Amino acid sequence: MATKTKSRKRTKRRAWSKDDVREFKLLARQKTPAPKIAKRFKRSEGAIRQKALGLGISLNSRA
Repeated sequence: MATKTKSRKRTKRRAWSKDDVREFKLLARQKTPAPKIAKRFKRSEGAIRQKALGLGISLNSRA
């Protein structure tokens, strides 16, 4: 009996460019919600929150 392997969509990690970081900081200062920032950069909300943590930016005040 053959087993089927589920094909997973593998995401490739993308580095943050200087322009991305600059725009990210601008959006964070404008109190843009994390999900909206995630859609803007086509990244997961978790990736956005991890980057904010690494940059010392708080996203807690957003809905």
